[in-house]
Order: sequence, then C-alpha cells, then structure tokens
Amino acid sequence: MKTVVFVLFFFASQCYTYSQKTSEYEGLKKRITEKQQYFSTIYTSSDSAKQKDVVQQAQAYLTTIISDSLFFHWYGTPWDFNGTTKVPKQGNIACGYFVTAILSDAGFQIPRVKWAQSASEPVIVKIASNIQRFRNQPMSKVIDYLNKQGNGLYIVGLDCHVGFIFKSENKLRFIHANYYYPKIGVMSEPLEGLNPLNDSKYRIIGKLLDMEMAENWLKGAVYK
Repeated sequence: MKTVVFVLFFFASQCYTYSQKTSEYEGLKKRITEKQQYFSTIYTSSDSAKQKDVVQQAQAYLTTIISDSLFFHWYGTPWDFNGTTKVPKQGNIACGYFVTAILSDAGFQIPRVKWAQSASEPVIVKIASNIQRFRNQPMSKVIDYLNKQGNGLYIVGLDCHVGFIFKSENKLRFIHANYYYPKIGVMSEPLEGLNPLNDSKYRIIGKLLDMEMAENWLKGAVYK
C-alpha cells in the first residue's frame, strides 16, 4: 500500500512539475511578445535617429532573453532524430527543430517546420550576416575567428547538424540538441571536445541579430 501511495505521489509531483514548467515557459513567451509590441510601438512613432536606437535596444534584449532565458528552459530536453516537441523537457527535440523553436519562440516569423527539416546552409544564409565557411579546418581556426568577432549569438551549420554559438567576452559556448548524448539532448558545452562541432569537416557560421534581423523582429516581418 505504501509503495502504491509513493508511486502515485511521485507521478502527481512529476505532473505538477511539468505543468509548472510549461506554464513558466508560456509566460516567458508572452512576455517576449509584449516586449516586441512595446518596441514596435516606439519604433513606429519615432524618427529615423530614434529608430536606430530602438533597434539597438531590441538587439540587446533579444541577445539576453535568448541566451539567459530561452536556452535555459530547453537545457536537458532529450534529443531524437524525429523529435519535434514545442515544449521544453516534454518529448524529444531534433537539432533543426531546436534551432527553429528558439527563433520562433523569440518572436521571429519563420516557417519553423520547413526550416527545421531543411539543410542548415540555406537557412543560415537567409537569416544571418557576416557568413564564414570553414572546410577541413582545425577547431583552433574557428575559435581564433570567433574571438576576433563581437560578442553575441551565432548560428552554425555542420556536416549533418545545426546549433548556436554564444560569445560573451572571452567565453565561447556551443548550444545545441546533442545527438552524441541523446538522453541529455539540449546542452551548452565548450567548442572543443567530443561534440559534432569539433568533429565536423564543414562549418558555416553566421552572426544573428544584426540590425536588419532586429528590425525584422520589430516589424513582425515574415521570413519566406
């Protein structure tokens, strides 16, 4: 009898935890939408000089909300090749669906499913700037390149994988749905080591959240 009670209590606790986390994530997305509308209202009613300042504020906001909040909720969501979950830690997520989930939940009007199932390069070329390609280059070359770039968020496409790189001061992290460790799935790790980024023969890296991308976010522009 005690065992049955314990199992039921554990199950109820897990259900409550999942429900609570889902509610928290939905609340986060709602706050992002409200912030997007706030920035958009100011942008629309401002002159060109003020609009530039608003876009820069939007860039800073998006960088922070993605790196500190959206990523955080997705950490630990298991990877699966067919994973398409829209809810962190519920179900599984494939690498492409993770990337497009982050972008769409941040408020970008993208074709989530189509881009998730696409090769990464066309998507990166479409949405990112300052594109750099590395073919059969050691990871040290990639790190040297990124260390010379500005802080912020990058998207990276590999032989058969896609993810993000986040640069903050002298720290570089690879954030992705990791098929090397499918039970852990979404994680943040160093660029070097046992991971798809380090092992890939081809890498294409683009900078996210430039002025144009931030302005598209403010305007609610739809990516075809």
